[in-house]
Amino acid sequence: MGNWSKLLTEQRNPASENLDEISTLEMLAIINREDALVPKAVAQQLAPIAQAIDLISQQVAKGGRLFYLGAGTSGRLGVLDASECPPTFSVSPDMVQGLIAGGSSALFKAVEGAEDNIDGAQSDLSQRSLTANDVVMGIAASGVTPYVLGGLAFAKGMGCSTIFFTCSPTASHLVEADIKIIPEVGPEVITGSTRLKAGTATKLVLNMISSGTMVKLGKTYGNLMVDLQPTNAKLRDRSERIFANLTGHTAESAAECLHRADGHLKWALVMELCQVDLKQAQALLEEHAGIVKHAIRSRGKTSG
Repeated sequence: MGNWSKLLTEQRNPASENLDEISTLEMLAIINREDALVPKAVAQQLAPIAQAIDLISQQVAKGGRLFYLGAGTSGRLGVLDASECPPTFSVSPDMVQGLIAGGSSALFKAVEGAEDNIDGAQSDLSQRSLTANDVVMGIAASGVTPYVLGGLAFAKGMGCSTIFFTCSPTASHLVEADIKIIPEVGPEVITGSTRLKAGTATKLVLNMISSGTMVKLGKTYGNLMVDLQPTNAKLRDRSERIFANLTGHTAESAAECLHRADGHLKWALVMELCQVDLKQAQALLEEHAGIVKHAIRSRGKTSG
């Protein structure tokens, strides 16, 4: 697409035309009012977001992976979301991966021209042995980033499922993807600065996608994260509180039960709620795809 001036993300916002002539408080009020539009725009996209979650969880359950592709802010947000999945949900770092144009150095300093390399993502994905079971999600606020579009086309050719996120409805029509998520957040307070509303929309949607996928994969019990990695004092305390909440144990006895389960909250819960030993708990969870509720219900048990 040669005429970027037609993109919604490149339009001038009339609400902020005099941004440099008003007080700081007035400026912030404008930014805040514009930010308030973002959740409403995302709410209009819940159906395709749900489709994306169902697709990703289905593919991951078959051994597939999720790849985020992006440049600049979009790429950084993808890497951020991917990096938070292992400690929060005890998944392999390979399950959700964020790829940014220009490589890891682009996380801290812009790599000039990297986003314009239409073959860049193909190389990055090939290095990770992309398969047809994987899902590739391209993130491009403007909708025209060559790195992202080239990566999506390559993934499509490999037989992968594809998802496209953009805040530019015009550009989205030019992109082929199985699912498209297009929150129309409108022109930015600073014209073209898509790290603002578009970036916020991106973060909200990625939060939904990764969290929703992990819920589908049994990484929670209700709204409790039962597959976290207790790698620090706060997370160890959270594990103990969750165990106590679901079993009626005291904090002290919860710590003892978790110790017997080598610190794994899921194992400890199944051991306690089903009154089985560690090996039996592990076998039950494996039989029921790692979902605690399914494992304990198979033994006629319930919990809080």
